[in-house]
Amino acid sequence: MSYQIGKDALNLRPTPRLAHTEYCSNERLKCAVTGMTPEDPGLEREFYRRWDIDFIWSTPGPPVSWEARGRTTDMGHAEFLEGGTDWRPPKHCPFESAEDVWSFDAVAEYGLEDHAELVRYYEGLYQKARREYPEQVWTGGYYQTIYSGAIQAFGWDMLLLAASDMTRFARVLDSFYRYTLHQYEAWAETNIEFFMCHDDMVWTQGPFMRPEFYRAEVFPRYKALWDVMHKAGKKVIYTSDGDYLMFVDDLVEAGVDVLCFEPMTAMEPVVAKYGQTHGIISSKVDARTLTFGSKAQIAAEVDATVALAPQCRGLMVAVGNHIPSNVPVESAVYYMDYLRERWARP
Repeated sequence: MSYQIGKDALNLRPTPRLAHTEYCSNERLKCAVTGMTPEDPGLEREFYRRWDIDFIWSTPGPPVSWEARGRTTDMGHAEFLEGGTDWRPPKHCPFESAEDVWSFDAVAEYGLEDHAELVRYYEGLYQKARREYPEQVWTGGYYQTIYSGAIQAFGWDMLLLAASDMTRFARVLDSFYRYTLHQYEAWAETNIEFFMCHDDMVWTQGPFMRPEFYRAEVFPRYKALWDVMHKAGKKVIYTSDGDYLMFVDDLVEAGVDVLCFEPMTAMEPVVAKYGQTHGIISSKVDARTLTFGSKAQIAAEVDATVALAPQCRGLMVAVGNHIPSNVPVESAVYYMDYLRERWARP
């Protein structure tokens, strides 16, 4: 059963095949796989079934968005989807100077929801998801943990300007931590089994601040957040875009249970050091290869992933960078067919 495979993999228990998840925004692929139309309400569920999806990556935010409660920065959106339908110009940033950022407090700006109401809200989301997707593990989770919260509030330009004074910037990040802690404390009282902590703390080539800043100001706060989940019996999955290889040891020391990462983070050293003690959601399969590569190149990346699997007690395969709309349907279908040929556990 798909749910059981996902749960067992995350708990480092044996599974009959490699566990599998995808984050897919390719509507044409979903329609081709299911034979349904985009308007069909059962499209997503049927796609998950046909593609043996064991796990749904989920980080729902609070019931009222930040945009409706205070200042945020819309950085716009680059042209990515077919026809440029997702292009959006940037809007005016409400922060005019580094001083504006340094005086910012996320808790004061956005306010804290009533705890009991927030628990009911998150529990409702979880129960609805379990009814709609009974064959998948659905995570509780939070997207704007610390850095991602600062990115949404300030945009990259003002964030980097304010980060020039790390002492004052640390106080700003602490306000996002305090806001996030309130969300974690609510999630901890729900019936979720796994919690997804998302925080884009690095870029494609690694950290954009001094590593010692992360170790002094960020990872201790991660540990405090994750302790809340562990005390409630939940397992913590961590994900960030970019290359966070430098910080894998720090994340493990802070208490993470499952590491989720893109191909920018080298898979081999993570597997070699933590494959027997931690869950891993990743693969050598890159979305860029699905988009521009040949079938032979796709197969080679699947083979490289499968070759690492014996070193992992809990490996969940996922295409790195997700499967966007510009991936050719035939390439994605070939990837899935070939993965199925190779994913049986001995």
